[in-house]
Amino acid sequence: MQILASNKGQQNVRPFIKWAGGKSQLLTTYRALYPPELKKGEISTFIEPMVGGGAVLLDVLQNYDIENAIICDINKVLINTYLCVKHEIDNLIKALESIQSHYLSLDSQERKTAYYKIRDRYNLINLNDDIDLKKAVEFIFLNKTCFNGLYRVNAKGEFNVPIGSYKNPKIYDETNLRNISKLLQNTKIYQGDYKTCMNYINNSTFVYLDPPYRPLNSTSNFTAYNSQDFNELEQEKLASFFQELDKLGAKAMLSNSDPKNTDEDDNFFDNLYEKYNIHRVQARRMINSKGSARGNITEIVVTNY
Repeated sequence: MQILASNKGQQNVRPFIKWAGGKSQLLTTYRALYPPELKKGEISTFIEPMVGGGAVLLDVLQNYDIENAIICDINKVLINTYLCVKHEIDNLIKALESIQSHYLSLDSQERKTAYYKIRDRYNLINLNDDIDLKKAVEFIFLNKTCFNGLYRVNAKGEFNVPIGSYKNPKIYDETNLRNISKLLQNTKIYQGDYKTCMNYINNSTFVYLDPPYRPLNSTSNFTAYNSQDFNELEQEKLASFFQELDKLGAKAMLSNSDPKNTDEDDNFFDNLYEKYNIHRVQARRMINSKGSARGNITEIVVTNY
């Protein structure tokens, strides 16, 4: 089934979770960097193997004519949540309404108690192979009520972010969730690393890669979306995967941090992707632990076209 004009004009569908390094702020810039074939309707399949918050996925599904979309992520709970949005939207919304209504009725101390009780339960129950609605609800709840919307786990895979100081947190947006559910109906969703999507890639495919960013300095060293560290060796392996995509004739686009924000002599990515086009784009990020360091910096976007 095709994802055609019926998806166009959705009312500003946006990611339903907060995600470190989310791309919503960069979509206008990214649209200029998408492959021309996508804009001409010559791309049949869009693949995002490290989907995260899915800002680019939702942008492509809303605005371009493609036949298929495929997403995956190594984060099991994240993928479980996408599956619930796709297949269990009515039950998901009902459960989110219940948890939001209860949480907002509590005073600050009661909210704190409720938050940590839910966080403890969330960390105790492991996912099985079936779609777990309760786990998805708790994932969204914690995402919208934790400190700074940060998803972080420790070495044991336990979510360990403290409660945020929100007066009136909006845990879900029903209209937005329903629109996302409609967009996902023709999207295949898999749990696994970025190589999981390899069998679906050919010369009519557009692949967007958004890995955990290489830290600019020690205080911005955040890669803990899961319990496995995405270090420089993993960045190099991903660059090799990018080369494989190129050999298959796919249109490939990758984003990452720009080391030159803090060290002009750091050519890590310039060397790693020297065969390809490296674009430097403006983004608003926090590059260290101090709020005063939040401002415009550059990020890189690598394309093989």
